[in-house]
Amino acid sequence: MSESNRKAAAREPQEKRVPAVRMEHITKAFGLKTANTDVCLDIYPGEILALLGENGSGKTTLMNMLSGIYFPDAGEIFVNGRKAAIKSPKDAYDLRIGMIHQHFKLVNVLTAAENIILGLNESVMIDLKKVRGAVKEICSKYGFAMDPDKKVYDMSVSEKQTLEIIKVLYRGADILILDEPTAVLTPQETQKLFSVIRNMKADGKSVVIITHKLHEVMEISDRVAVLRRGEYIGDIATKDTNPQQLTDMMVGRSVNLNIERPEPVNVKECLRIEHLSVIDEEGVRKLDDVSFVANAGEILGVAGVAGSGQKELLEVVAGLQQAQPGSLVIYTDRDGKTSTLIGKTPMEIKKLGVHLAFVPEDRLGMGLVGNMDIADNMLIRSYMDGRSMFVDIGKSRRMAKEIVDEFEVVTPGIVDTAVRKLSGGNVQKVLVGREISGDPSLLMSAYAVRGLDINTSYMIYRLMNEQKKRGTAVIFVGEDLDVLLALCDRILVLCSGRISGIVDGRSATKEEVGLMMTHLGKVGDDE
Repeated sequence: MSESNRKAAAREPQEKRVPAVRMEHITKAFGLKTANTDVCLDIYPGEILALLGENGSGKTTLMNMLSGIYFPDAGEIFVNGRKAAIKSPKDAYDLRIGMIHQHFKLVNVLTAAENIILGLNESVMIDLKKVRGAVKEICSKYGFAMDPDKKVYDMSVSEKQTLEIIKVLYRGADILILDEPTAVLTPQETQKLFSVIRNMKADGKSVVIITHKLHEVMEISDRVAVLRRGEYIGDIATKDTNPQQLTDMMVGRSVNLNIERPEPVNVKECLRIEHLSVIDEEGVRKLDDVSFVANAGEILGVAGVAGSGQKELLEVVAGLQQAQPGSLVIYTDRDGKTSTLIGKTPMEIKKLGVHLAFVPEDRLGMGLVGNMDIADNMLIRSYMDGRSMFVDIGKSRRMAKEIVDEFEVVTPGIVDTAVRKLSGGNVQKVLVGREISGDPSLLMSAYAVRGLDINTSYMIYRLMNEQKKRGTAVIFVGEDLDVLLALCDRILVLCSGRISGIVDGRSATKEEVGLMMTHLGKVGDDE
């Protein structure tokens, strides 16, 4: 499509245009589980469509069929009015469809230009000079900033995402699908991305955004389509709706969108960290002289660009990561007894009587065992508690059933279902439920709501507040600054492994925290 035709299409009323994509009666099942049922969806040229739905509602599956990763069991797909059989990502590219996945598909040791041409049917002698020129032209046209000769391992998360978008544009994509594009971006990076997306829309591109962030949906999209349990509920112009209505459409009932933040009561020190430094196996300094206090009866948020040391911070406290000499981690229990945790294994920490709960970033790796069922995963925390050589299976099954009932875990086999068969949101409910069942004094959570739908996310926020009210010290590592500012009493901001400030969650602004995440804000400490 020529530039003039694209811009004309973008201005034409939607009802008079041929959809760039029409999906009719799409159905997809995986074994006995149906991911999409009879879905009909139109995507128009020159529009930004937000695709919403709870976890397990079939959003990503539907877009994976459009991008050639899956093939529908039933239904038809039309691209620019013509029926299409999209059996592979190559077929999708040939139809000018490109998908930018949540987990980037880049080769770290190659440059941006080399990643862009990787896998293309180019001649044996690749003209990288020509590729660099094309990359610069794309950057100039849409407002990107990218060095074609920069290695991927030297790039920030934002730069990697930019490279993925440029890669599909270089392949000629007119229809772009972005899966959770702002999940790990700062507010400033998010605004830059939105500016680029608007430029692509103005050029007649069709952009589909899969996201859970309703405030971003309201800011960037033209139209919103909603899926619920694999079925298409409907679509609505963004200007004619609001976050509450969209949430009700996703969940099927009214959901309270207010995040509670009760005032801390009986605040006292629970965890003191002094001069904490961590160097990984490759000699990279992940944490550098970090010192702070986490108090019982409050929620301490941790903000930072991905890879700023959040993971290492929590793992040191949990006994899963070694710290450098001179580092101190001191835990104080509810009776005032102190314990030094540095150098202790998780089992040694538990034998000290430390009531610690840890919800790690890696749910199906470090947190739960995917091939084990829900009941057996309960045993991971408690199998050493009894004095008998035999494990109390009945107790674990009762605990699993309580969690399934209390947290509304959707599972076909109740407690006998393998955890890997659950959706991401339900996996997280099982993990959080297991961790808080032991009445912890210290609860650490890493990206507890990453990729979760709005209903499940608000359930997690309520659970964090319940623990706070019980006198638990909660450390909440998050990536959504709006949530951190609404939920947390204080927010510790990390930048490249160092603390750039600790701010009051009630008075700080998103822009202030965002700048501190990139070391541009004021360095302060309210301890």
